[in-house]
Amino acid sequence: MNRGAPVAAKFYARPTEEVARGLLGRILVSDIGGRRRQTAGRIVEVEAYLGPHDPACHAYNRRRTARTEPLYGPPGTAYVYFTYGMHWCLNAVTETLDFPAAVLIRALEPIGGADTMRRRRGTEPLCAGPARLCQAMGITGAVNGVSLQRGRLRIVEGPAPRKSEIVVGPRIGITQAADWPLRFYLKGSPWVSRQG
Repeated sequence: MNRGAPVAAKFYARPTEEVARGLLGRILVSDIGGRRRQTAGRIVEVEAYLGPHDPACHAYNRRRTARTEPLYGPPGTAYVYFTYGMHWCLNAVTETLDFPAAVLIRALEPIGGADTMRRRRGTEPLCAGPARLCQAMGITGAVNGVSLQRGRLRIVEGPAPRKSEIVVGPRIGITQAADWPLRFYLKGSPWVSRQG
């Protein structure tokens, strides 16, 4: 299974849209549940949330609560939140310390530990959608605020797609600023949460 070099923290300390594009093709690795249950997936879909001026960002207008506090942390940390009272969602914090912006990891192409993913999910698709991928990878609030360079959850280097392979479109599953073109995904990938 892929255990490549972690993506450095400085990669995340850039404009959120750039980080979002740059995460496509990289590998999310989870050792949650122990090394024998290691799972991994290639990132094929993401969305950017740009910070206090973005109405869809949890820290819009610099809202700062216990829930949003990890968004204000150092770039390259995980922001994991609970939604609809039943689902976890994983984000990578971007930009600079105290600037609340992040990239939502929306979908993965499973490349390791598929049996473990199936046991956790109980159904297909395994990682098409932010809640599904968190369930498949064992991600919960227990890893909220952890570094994505080391530990049980990390993003490591992977094959970068060509610019022509990246599709840009509006964000989905939100009501505020949904038309902003901040969703990035790999053209033709059968693992994205929604085509088009």
